[in-house]
Amino acid sequence: MTDQAEKIERIAVYPGSFDPVTLGHMDIIHRAAKQYDRLIVAVLNNLSKKPLFTVEERAELLRQATSDMPNVEVDVFRDLLVNYVEQKQAQVVVRGIRSVTDFEYELQIATTNRKLNENVETIFMMTNPLYSYLSSSVVKEIAQFAGDVSELVTPEVRIALQEKLHGKPVE
Repeated sequence: MTDQAEKIERIAVYPGSFDPVTLGHMDIIHRAAKQYDRLIVAVLNNLSKKPLFTVEERAELLRQATSDMPNVEVDVFRDLLVNYVEQKQAQVVVRGIRSVTDFEYELQIATTNRKLNENVETIFMMTNPLYSYLSSSVVKEIAQFAGDVSELVTPEVRIALQEKLHGKPVE
């Protein structure tokens, strides 16, 4: 066999609620996309959170934000992550870490996923320090009070937040 025939496509899944996608998420997406042949950004419906945007709206905002990245695809899932990863024939789950608190939570999830399916590996990527404070919740709170989120999200997300929260287009 040739080396080309033996090469397995390296596929990673970056799951999250992305409500909305922030520049911190985009930083992880850009960096992870460089590491894998294909990166699937998988939007989930987190039952423990009350989302502002529908799953479909979040996926569309991510598609707009990643449209210039040919090896990134956006998908929606409503299953156990390990089942989704196996279905997509991915080898890795990518998770961003902002703090020690994030690490403790993500370690618990990664360990559980490994228990459910020993073939699912989780890779942690440290968030760029510029975004270490940034979360979707912070963005939504600022936007709720008409604060400037232009340095926290893409222009499309800023417009979508304005329309969703205040019912009018951005001026």
